[in-house]
Amino acid sequence: MTKSLLWRGMLAGILAALIATMFARVIAEPHIDLAIGHENAHVVHHMDMPSDGEQAELVSRATQKGAGLLTALALYGAAVGGIFALIFAYGYGRFGRFGPRSFALLLSGIAIFLVVIVPGIKYPQTPPAVGKHETVGLRTAAYFAMIALSVGGAVIAAKIRSVLALSRPGIDATLIAVGAYGAMVVLGQYLLPSVDEVPADFPATLLWNFRLASIATQLLLWATIGIVFGLAAERVMARP
Repeated sequence: MTKSLLWRGMLAGILAALIATMFARVIAEPHIDLAIGHENAHVVHHMDMPSDGEQAELVSRATQKGAGLLTALALYGAAVGGIFALIFAYGYGRFGRFGPRSFALLLSGIAIFLVVIVPGIKYPQTPPAVGKHETVGLRTAAYFAMIALSVGGAVIAAKIRSVLALSRPGIDATLIAVGAYGAMVVLGQYLLPSVDEVPADFPATLLWNFRLASIATQLLLWATIGIVFGLAAERVMARP
């Protein structure tokens, strides 16, 4: 059954990635184009050189927001869809009496909180044109460290609750576990490096719209995985 759920999870992730790609292509990419245009104009102004003197792009924008975006999201969707299926297979029936679809939606909601919202508080999404090229590695490592901290903290908090629930009322165990998770996240955000490289003259409205579009794309991805995989898992669970 786990194998059957795994490939269904990967297919659900790929389908979710296709839908998210179409959404990002229409909603998010125009903001990226505006951000790149702002950066190019800024560089041209300060270097006092014509715009056609810029170096040619290694990968064209048409490729980046077409085949490149689709490939990246498809690989990401397949990976997270497979992980989602494995977590579903492990947790189904262990945490309350949920049906397959309800549990899949619950997992997608938890994933949105742990992987999108919590890391985004410390490191909100910024357009590719924002930030220094020499700090890309540091920013990427810090962002993924924040995701690992959020997910790891949730696992530890769940263990704490399960232990405390043996000797305390369920509500007390839950509140203590939530408090422990919050403390771990706050401590991690304090210890991880802060990144603030948005230029002072960068349009605030453009930055806000890009961040909203980025969050909406990720919400759509995870919600689609939860809905599609829940439907597929329900059929698998219904088999004798």
